Amino acid sequence: MFVVGDFEEFVRARTGAFARTAYLLTGDRQHAEELVQTALLAAAERWGRLDDPERYVRRVLYTRAVSWWRVLRRRRREVLTDAPPERPAGSAVDPELRIVLAQALGRLTPKQRAVLVLRFYEDRTEAETADLLGVGTGTVKSQTRDALRRLREIAPELADEHKGVLR
Repeated sequence: MFVVGDFEEFVRARTGAFARTAYLLTGDRQHAEELVQTALLAAAERWGRLDDPERYVRRVLYTRAVSWWRVLRRRRREVLTDAPPERPAGSAVDPELRIVLAQALGRLTPKQRAVLVLRFYEDRTEAETADLLGVGTGTVKSQTRDALRRLREIAPELADEHKGVLR
């Protein structure tokens, strides 16, 4: 059964985290906001039947991001935004490296991007990542390996031992 208060509390508490993840998946603020709204709408429609709403919304984010990328890649164009999404306070990563990383992530496939976001941004295990994406752990391992190799090729400055972004 749908309980409005619980859902509204969930949305207030988790929308910021969902928006940051969606931005990392899409590289576009407006697309990320639309993706979050789509995922929350799907959760609202199933609210009374969801055992784990957080997990459900995240799965919708990842699967829809990959699906939308397939459609959008045919008409790929650069979109300028006026400001990046909100960032958590106290981040130790240099802002210039963040820009390089964001651009490099944008050059990965959606699955590679999703695996890296889950594994390293959200600190998920290989098993959790595989479960959320609906793939096997072997796929997560190979996508992670390929994505990190590609990032090192695209942006070798991220692998600099002194900066420590890619190890």
